[in-house]
Amino acid sequence: MNIQSRLADEGAGSFAASAGPIEQVRYACALGALASVIAIEGAIPITHCGPGCATKQFHALSGISGYQGGEFHVPSTNIGNKEVIFGGVGRLDELISSTLTVMDAELYVVQSGCIPGLVGDDVANVVQSYRRRGVPIVFAETLGYRGTNFIGHETVVRAILDQYVAERAGANPETRKGLVNVWSLLPYQNPFWRGDLAEIRRILEGVGLEVNILFGPASEGLSEWRAIPSAELNLVLSPWLGLGTARRLEDVYGQPFLHRPAIPIGARATAAFLRQVGDAVGADPARVEHFIKREERDYYRYLRDFAHFYAGCASQYRLPSEINIVSESAYALAIAKFFVGDLGLNPGVIVVTENPPESERETIRAAFRDLASGVDGEPTFEPDGHRAHELIAKHSRVGEFPIVFGSTWEAAVAGEIGAPLVEISYPTTDEVVLARSYVGYRGALQLLERAYTTVVRQSTEENPEAAAL
Repeated sequence: MNIQSRLADEGAGSFAASAGPIEQVRYACALGALASVIAIEGAIPITHCGPGCATKQFHALSGISGYQGGEFHVPSTNIGNKEVIFGGVGRLDELISSTLTVMDAELYVVQSGCIPGLVGDDVANVVQSYRRRGVPIVFAETLGYRGTNFIGHETVVRAILDQYVAERAGANPETRKGLVNVWSLLPYQNPFWRGDLAEIRRILEGVGLEVNILFGPASEGLSEWRAIPSAELNLVLSPWLGLGTARRLEDVYGQPFLHRPAIPIGARATAAFLRQVGDAVGADPARVEHFIKREERDYYRYLRDFAHFYAGCASQYRLPSEINIVSESAYALAIAKFFVGDLGLNPGVIVVTENPPESERETIRAAFRDLASGVDGEPTFEPDGHRAHELIAKHSRVGEFPIVFGSTWEAAVAGEIGAPLVEISYPTTDEVVLARSYVGYRGALQLLERAYTTVVRQSTEENPEAAAL
């Protein structure tokens, strides 16, 4: 896995290769994008790869990322030595035919893995033969050595847009006023993607917009994908993931896009987000302000009550003053902006783990500037868990009480520096996550609950007398 991840980065060209093996890898290979297909209601991935690859990819992303579960029914060729020597297109053809017989879906997505790429199987031609017969099927080349599941996700999305959506859109799709396509968190990679996308949908609909959320339980499935060309705006809620898709849609359909690198957490960020999106699509300003006012009324009532704890328990519990984050860039940025900008914590070590393309790294760095007035963050791009832990452990902190937001793997370094650990990134094995959200108004309150419950619990474990004070 470690060496394979390194080869994937080197093979991708635009990625920075790491020197030597990588410890505690925080992403899957490109074939892991089968999880993105599973996240689309009505779609089924068909994998052309080695034995066990599909199972390992999905269970790595679903099982140790909050035990999310999911409908894992993925046909696979499981090719071996015979197909390496003689080619595997015949086996793939047989698998597709059998899948169409026993599995009903609105869309089939054929994904190729490492072995077909190495031996030169003409997968595209096999898939095309079914497309000519009217089968709703597309092909995405997700070779494991060409990139991570982030790149695989972009590849799968591009395949669906070009081979499925475009054929159904017609030459001049009619624009639907107020319809927005949302491109944001990577399904299954982020433990909270389902709840977060549901909250993003809720707040956008709250200001009068129609939303194609595209993935997960909050989506209507492939009917939303077919409506993509009719959207008035593409909204990219991520430092870089989804930008390529938005640029593609702008080229093909002339759709403008709005790039918001930071997913909004808390009242200030969410209100600014809603106003900007509302302005971009010409939403009714009165409706936007009415929704914001209603949400803020509830939010600040809860925050007022939280302030009693925050102001009154600083001496009883060791409330954190410095935030350290080990996560993929989307959540690292959102968490940093909230805790630095809204709660006044100081930025410590911020490690971005997904090994983003070199072409996008300056965009990510810029997004971390001005976390709060006069306060910048400086992300370090480091896919190696051991080196990330060294950065945190060796960071100079005098008079600071640190808190760590990261994965289960950060437990050791959090203990080393005496910090509470809040699990927000892959892998997450001490949390079971269903519909929890940490974004928007409601998500921010849940994030505060989780973070400061962790602080209180650690304080009382270290000093049992504190619980009785």
